[in-house]
Amino acid sequence: QVQLVESGGGLVQTGASLRLSCVASGRAFEDYNMGWFRQAPGKEREFVAAIRWNGKTNYADSVKGRFTISRENAKNTVYLQMNSLNADDTAVYYCAADREQSNDYASIQPYDYWGQGTQVTVSS
Repeated sequence: QVQLVESGGGLVQTGASLRLSCVASGRAFEDYNMGWFRQAPGKEREFVAAIRWNGKTNYADSVKGRFTISRENAKNTVYLQMNSLNADDTAVYYCAADREQSNDYASIQPYDYWGQGTQVTVSS
């Protein structure tokens, strides 16, 4: 069993930056694909970014060029650096882990473990 704990959310103004962290418990973190998703009020959970076990990254079009996902396997941690935030980025952000290394990184279904989420609010 893997537990994921996110941190780093908060209330910021438009144009600000935040860095989210997600720490995973358990073993074999380096073998997991990791993803960040978000869910705004009244909307479905959506893909934000993913980093594969081999370091390859993918982003949603809405965050490309502004967000950066990275991982530090020695610390069992994945990060999401978020720059140039705007009101559309307001959501609960969730970290997720996929132990099967699926190529379907943007879908919710392949992910086996989820964190509780951290709130990001961007005020205009």
